[in-house]
Amino acid sequence: QVQLVESGGGLVQAGGSLRLSCTASARPFSIYFMGWFRQAPGKEREFVATIVWSRGTTYYTDSVKDRFTISTDNAKNTVFLQMNSLKSEDTAVYYCAAKTRGGAVRFDYDYWGQGTQVTVST
Repeated sequence: QVQLVESGGGLVQAGGSLRLSCTASARPFSIYFMGWFRQAPGKEREFVATIVWSRGTTYYTDSVKDRFTISTDNAKNTVFLQMNSLKSEDTAVYYCAAKTRGGAVRFDYDYWGQGTQVTVST
């Protein structure tokens, strides 16, 4: 069983930055992907970014490329999402997720955090 605890959300002005953190309780070898998803009010949850824990290979949805960066601190079982140049459309609840096998980067994640609110004001 993997428990994920997120932190770092908040209120920021458009153009600003935030860094989200997610710490996993499981040992790294049981996790293949660590990712971030988000859900805006009235919309479905969508994939944001993911990283292959053992290799550092990263994947992003097009709308956040060149603005967001996903990274890990393997010693602390933690994944980060650095969000720069934030826009109002980035407002959402952001969820950390872990997947214990390879395959599709956007689907079939096994474990989820509780979510953290990110609000971008204009």
